[in-house]
Amino acid sequence: MEHYPFIFSNQPKYRIARHVAFWGFWWLFQGFLYAFLPSPLGMTYGQRLPYSMLQSVLYMIDHIFLAYSLMYFVIPVYLLRGRYLATGIWVLVLFIATGVLSAVTDRFIASPLVYYLKFKGFPYFIQGYSWDTFCTGITAGLRGGITIGGQAAAIKLMKHWYVKQQRNLELKKENIESQLQLLKAQVHPHFLFNTLNNIYSYTQNTSPVASHLVMGLSEMLRYMLYEGSQPWVPLAKEIKMIEEYISLEQVRYGNKLELHIDLPEDSRGLLIAPLMLLPFAENCFKHGTSNVLEHPWLSLQIGIQGNTMTMKLVNGKPLSPGNGKPGIGIANVRKRLELIYPGRHELVITNDPDVFIVNLRLELTRSEMTEEEVSHKPLLLSHA
Repeated sequence: MEHYPFIFSNQPKYRIARHVAFWGFWWLFQGFLYAFLPSPLGMTYGQRLPYSMLQSVLYMIDHIFLAYSLMYFVIPVYLLRGRYLATGIWVLVLFIATGVLSAVTDRFIASPLVYYLKFKGFPYFIQGYSWDTFCTGITAGLRGGITIGGQAAAIKLMKHWYVKQQRNLELKKENIESQLQLLKAQVHPHFLFNTLNNIYSYTQNTSPVASHLVMGLSEMLRYMLYEGSQPWVPLAKEIKMIEEYISLEQVRYGNKLELHIDLPEDSRGLLIAPLMLLPFAENCFKHGTSNVLEHPWLSLQIGIQGNTMTMKLVNGKPLSPGNGKPGIGIANVRKRLELIYPGRHELVITNDPDVFIVNLRLELTRSEMTEEEVSHKPLLLSHA
């Protein structure tokens, strides 16, 4: 997409140039085409052309109303969300409204203006203007409106599907690269977990604290290695991993670490891309809390309303410059959010001198399937 900025870029200069080119072409097309129509004033094609160009500009106002209503209202709000009946109703209403507007433009603006310019101020009256004439004007307006509205909607949809396809390809590429990096870095899982189980058994009686740490670490590694390769996981599992991680970190702080944690009691049916929230907690300890020697603290709030999850994560950090900056993990999460949740997330990070704040809002996926089905049937999921 970056190779065709004129078509796909959202930068103002490219967007304005695209729209100007589109409507400039439509203006010229209409002007030259409708100059061929018979003139009631007895003008030749050459004489008719300037007036046709002027009328083309006037009618184009009605066409702009229709095109932008379809592109920025009907398509994103109804069509792309699967509300097809409402889409059909709105398309019909907008087509009729455009036809009426075109007939009104012709009756009170375009034709009178042509007469005024032709006869240098001669009073303009339409003799015998009837309902049939008005309906004919509506039909003519519909013809042009449907043509330009269909073209604008087609361009919008083709661009949407192309961008979506490219985003899916990029996401697949990112997933493959992540899996390759994970394979390069990981020890064989069976050996790793067998070793951890042996350590757990050995320390269960001699050191309960160490045994608890080994078990927590084992659960986290299992989640990262196995669940992390799935497209979706239950939100409850992701939250549980955050709890496990904070619990492991809390051991090395003892009573020094002040925690304020507020988690949802019920998140059943909600699914999330794995390892989407955990890096934020890791960043709190790695770049903030671990450097606060006297009074480290962390506040975590996760709330659910319908299919929307909100998370507010706040941690203290030292006042010395250069500390508390988000790590590479946060940058990776930003990119994953853009790929997996386009238009369905909001991430605001505030990096103040003594505090680091993460505010995240996600529109999650909901499913009634079991955890096993979630891992093997991702195509059956419906997005909020």
